[in-house]
Amino acid sequence: MRALLLLILLCAKPVLSQHAPEGIWQGYDGEWKHVTSQLVALAEATPDDKFAWRPAAGVRSTSEVYMHIVIANFGLLSYTGPKVPADFNENLEKTVTSKADVIKWLKRSMEAVKTAHAAVKPTDLNRKLKIHDRDSTVDAMYLRIIVHANEHMGQLVAYARMTGVVPPWSQ
Repeated sequence: MRALLLLILLCAKPVLSQHAPEGIWQGYDGEWKHVTSQLVALAEATPDDKFAWRPAAGVRSTSEVYMHIVIANFGLLSYTGPKVPADFNENLEKTVTSKADVIKWLKRSMEAVKTAHAAVKPTDLNRKLKIHDRDSTVDAMYLRIIVHANEHMGQLVAYARMTGVVPPWSQ
């Protein structure tokens, strides 16, 4: 039985490594690259008219979910040091609705996180900060940013499938 299990594990490892998406198992920067590519690919694959779609009244539309990610990226990142862009405001979720504008903001916010994280020194990751009356660290803030992006990626995949859009990486 042990020999069979060992054989399965040895055979499965090459198969798993051949099909791993780029960025997976490559630390924060690799994972950020992965979620960025998926979010942008999904936004680009979504027809313009689907950006206004929402699953129910009172629930964020497709464009609002993307812009919520943008707001969180810039907003949470600002706690680690970088300033939000001059043209940033908390109302972007409601005012930026076209596919082209949403994608521009999405790419811009994802690049801002990537650039800021690349500039952080390992010792800076332990720097203390305060957010909503809680003690945190720069490292924890970056973790929150990536978890948040992935959380809403799942939401956007559900939205896409509900509107007949197939995520490009699953075709």
